[in-house]
Amino acid sequence: MSDKAQEPQGEHASDNEEQITTLKGMYEDYFLDYASYVILERAVPTIEDGLKPVQRRILHALNEMHDGRYHKVANVIGQTMQYHPHGDAAIGDALVNMGQKDLMIDPQGNWGNTLTGDSAAASRYIEARLTKFATEVIFNPQTTEWQVSYDGRKKEPVNLPAKFPLVLAQGAEGIAVGLSTKIMPHNFIELCKESIKILQGKKPKIYPDFPTGGSIDVSDYQWGKRGGKIKIRAKIEKIDNHFVAIRELPYGMTTSSLIDSILKAVDKGKIRIKKVQDNTAAEVEILIELASGISPDVTIDALYAFTNCELSVSPNACVIIGGDKPHFISVLDILEHTTHQTKALLKMELLIKQKELEEKLHFASLEKIFIQERIYRDIEEAEDFPEVIDIIRAGLEKYFREPLDKPKAGDKRILLLRAISEEDIVRLTEIRIKRISKYNKFKADERMAALEEELRQVKHDLEHLTEYAIAWYEMLLSKYGKGRERKTTFDSFEKVKVAIVAANNAKLYVDRKEGFVGTGLKKEEFVKECSDLDDIIVVLKDGTMMVTRVDDKTFVGKNIIHVDVWRKGDERTTYNMIYLDGKTGRAMGKRFNVKAITRDRAYQLHKGAKGSKLLYFSANPNGEAEIVNILLSPASKARVKDFDFDFAELAIKGRASGGNIVTRYPVRKVTMKEAGKSTLGALKVWMDEVSGRLNLEERGLLLGGFDTGDKLLVLNYDGTYELEELDMTRRYDPKQVFYIGKYYDDMIVSAVYYEGERGYTLVKRFEIETSATGQKFNFITDHRQSKLYLATVHPKPEAEISFRVKRETQKKIVQLADFIDVKGWKSLGNKLHDGKLTAVKELNEAYVPPVEEAEVKAAPKKRPMDTPGIKPGDTIELEF
Repeated sequence: MSDKAQEPQGEHASDNEEQITTLKGMYEDYFLDYASYVILERAVPTIEDGLKPVQRRILHALNEMHDGRYHKVANVIGQTMQYHPHGDAAIGDALVNMGQKDLMIDPQGNWGNTLTGDSAAASRYIEARLTKFATEVIFNPQTTEWQVSYDGRKKEPVNLPAKFPLVLAQGAEGIAVGLSTKIMPHNFIELCKESIKILQGKKPKIYPDFPTGGSIDVSDYQWGKRGGKIKIRAKIEKIDNHFVAIRELPYGMTTSSLIDSILKAVDKGKIRIKKVQDNTAAEVEILIELASGISPDVTIDALYAFTNCELSVSPNACVIIGGDKPHFISVLDILEHTTHQTKALLKMELLIKQKELEEKLHFASLEKIFIQERIYRDIEEAEDFPEVIDIIRAGLEKYFREPLDKPKAGDKRILLLRAISEEDIVRLTEIRIKRISKYNKFKADERMAALEEELRQVKHDLEHLTEYAIAWYEMLLSKYGKGRERKTTFDSFEKVKVAIVAANNAKLYVDRKEGFVGTGLKKEEFVKECSDLDDIIVVLKDGTMMVTRVDDKTFVGKNIIHVDVWRKGDERTTYNMIYLDGKTGRAMGKRFNVKAITRDRAYQLHKGAKGSKLLYFSANPNGEAEIVNILLSPASKARVKDFDFDFAELAIKGRASGGNIVTRYPVRKVTMKEAGKSTLGALKVWMDEVSGRLNLEERGLLLGGFDTGDKLLVLNYDGTYELEELDMTRRYDPKQVFYIGKYYDDMIVSAVYYEGERGYTLVKRFEIETSATGQKFNFITDHRQSKLYLATVHPKPEAEISFRVKRETQKKIVQLADFIDVKGWKSLGNKLHDGKLTAVKELNEAYVPPVEEAEVKAAPKKRPMDTPGIKPGDTIELEF
């Protein structure tokens, strides 16, 4: 059949013959109609009022019902169905969703819990009414454009005359045919302030703000346009070494859905936790108990990496403009449009009010003369009503001049705002005798003066419309802004390295002889715990190296001498080796890193000559260089057959380097004689002052140069200190730390604190006497009112203290080192002031510990290392 309808053929074809419509034609027409309907009438909000049709009809129905009291939601749904041609379930869901946003609808009863995901009670049990904000901002029948409802019985608004960017305040989501919209909610106060900026000719800036709190990274927000992205995180707090708590949720998550994602990560072995408990009531609290020996900081990162504690959301601001088609614009464009629309609506309302005031003033003037000059008496002898009209008009013309009348010389008549109409005269005839008898000229003049003053104010507002619009937003801000402060904080999220924070959910085994590694070889030699995301490095006796992904069982080659977890880009782990070069017979020594490889590819660590093999191999996590003893073959011609070799003499190069000659004679045995220290120098570590993350990229506060065995000292606001092993996965809260940096044995801590039990302020100075790591020690009293004002490790600390004497604030500078000698860390200290201080300020510049650069010097042969006793790592010794 043809795609088009067949036309009747021949001159005798009947004019009444039915036209044939093909199936393809039906799809083209009906599908386009359906797509247009879904886009325009269901899924996408309009820019004019920021509402979808169902939301608009709910608000319109509530406004018609509005009497200040609550209405049953079931009744509201029924009223809305007069305008919305869909089922009650869709209307009820939309109504509950609007009520939970606490802006346009005032709910009463059990409306569910957006934190836990609990649903609202049945519509017959809950009630709703319009908020005062809604009645003031979105309704005005005089400025509303109306249309006939779907059944032709009622009139409904095309758009509500909204004088506020509702779509940005509430947010919007919808899926239509071929497109979708996703507009993030924004902060009420910020929307008002940024609208004022637009009216002032300044550029606005608005970012999402979610009712569930959390934090966001808006570095790629692109003002909500397509292609942008925001990262949202839950707020997770470390309680102690055994518990962490989730206090705020990412947008779109409930405690139930978030816990489900955590349990899924646990089932997959990504995170190791003991228990999850939901204590959410008015505020969110998901308590997570950690498994034994698991770091809280690593767990927090793992929660961000493997669960919905961190989400990436792609906003897509799509709105209907002009009522005909959708447009993809930015939230700044929406805000600018709604701001100028608000200004235009305010102008329209002022013009309407001006017209109303002019009408009132016009009739009040006519009424005054009609009664005061007793014109009503002149109509007593009139024979018919037309004559009455003529008599009254003639009487009024003696005292009033219409705008088109040219004034005559000496004409003292009052100029009217418009011509006297017949309707005006009819209204005068309808004035009751009782009102005429009680007419008070003084009160009438007062009323007219008030109308004239109000009219002057309206004209002034029209002439200064921008200032009037600014005052409108300031009124909204002062009247409705309380309690709507920003809940979501801004942050810059570092990408969590998944392989680092993945829990060790597997155990690595090796079959050295047969050449297998994997997690399924449980009868073979145990290597270490690992995660299923790790890469494994393997070195064979013949000098072959390979990196492969952890698996159940993988063949890598026979005679394995080294196996470990490998990290990409690792510049600290250094491999020391001596090998026999099969071509020359020489023993060659080399040191190298393995920072990048092609997975599952075999690499030769020697020159590749036939007969080459390893004589000695060690892996050193911090670039340590040991001393080995080399025993030559008794049959060799060397004069010295037993000597030491120091790896510190060798520079660290790439894995493909040939190395340096150790000896030209046959080697019988190589053994490690003495462990060495790192030759890479102190590891400079910084802390990002925003995220609290330790890093090596010179970002934030320098903590010092760390070598093997160095510790980190942390002085906390809660009056505790702790010594920590350097852990690059650890995160600290910069707002809760007085000092963090490398610890030295001669460090002296100076502290100013209020002692709650005795009621006065003390100063103490002490050395760190404890050696336990990962444990907090309280150096102020544990009274609940005790408070730490200042803690510093500066050698000559100077502080300015402020305190009140009666009603005056006084200040004093104290040299803490001169005020008290160094005592034990458990001592109370010396009294500084009776009572509390109002402020304490350290006058010294921020103390930065010295960075000791370790120098790598060539060590003479047979020289013992200066710093013995440091274990370099796994060491393989081979005999030949």
